[in-house]
Amino acid sequence: MSSAILTVGVEKNFGDTNALKAIDLEVKSGELFGLIGPDGAGKTTLIRILATLLLPDSGTAEVLGKEVVQDYQLLRKKIGYMPGKFSLYKDLSVEENLSLFAAIHNTTIEQNYHLIKDIYAQIEPFKKRKAGALSGGMKQKLALSCAMIHEPEILFLDEPTTGVDAVSRNEFWDMLKKLKGRGITILVSTPYMDEAELCDRVALMQKGEILAVDTPQQVVANFGKELFAVKSKNKFGLIKDLEAYEYTNTVHAFGSYLHYTDNRSSIKKDDIVKYLREKGHEEVEIKSILPEIEDCFMALMEDNE
Repeated sequence: MSSAILTVGVEKNFGDTNALKAIDLEVKSGELFGLIGPDGAGKTTLIRILATLLLPDSGTAEVLGKEVVQDYQLLRKKIGYMPGKFSLYKDLSVEENLSLFAAIHNTTIEQNYHLIKDIYAQIEPFKKRKAGALSGGMKQKLALSCAMIHEPEILFLDEPTTGVDAVSRNEFWDMLKKLKGRGITILVSTPYMDEAELCDRVALMQKGEILAVDTPQQVVANFGKELFAVKSKNKFGLIKDLEAYEYTNTVHAFGSYLHYTDNRSSIKKDDIVKYLREKGHEEVEIKSILPEIEDCFMALMEDNE
């Protein structure tokens, strides 16, 4: 399978801030690939470089076999880009925005309607409504329609589901799966760890670095330690006491539970319960659980410090 994206040693600085540090990344043609990480991880900077909107300070980046700096004019005809912030014309209608983007690429809505039919049909009843008056989910669909109207070979989507409701998030990912089924390569960034599981492969990013690249399943399989969910009546005291426990490896809050790993190779839950009861904890609950992507991400962050 050929590479749709290939970067070698890509770096980008903004003053004293190292936004990207020697990024090596390969995305295969036809993949739905996720850049996963919190704000400030470097996701947007990397996508903007790949979308020919930002120059790297060093390193090389190729998209569809073309160099992003030298071949930017050619690449822009083949790229669909959806920025993180809604950037369409709010005072134009849905239809006017889409017609404008089609005209920029020397096509029309009618000519390429088949490309966006599944997406646009959901907002077409509101085509006369001003874009600024749309809901978050509808803005999302309009922005994706505008990014698709010129039949791109690759899509760059920068945090497309941030700030929209859970139903709209699910609908959006269903649309991405359909686009992938048509052979389009998709690079999507998100701060939501649960969305990592919807990608073919992911790159976990933090502070301008890639911590791991793999399938979501393999990221979880590489966790390497037994993981426990621990709970008691006094959550704040529980954190402090587990952090002070001589065998503790990591403790992180996850909802009403703490996720705990131990430094010992052989662990008895009764030993942990006994320790916590000696510290005055009541109604102690501890159970072995499978790690999630967020557990793996936090473990990789700590290994990288």
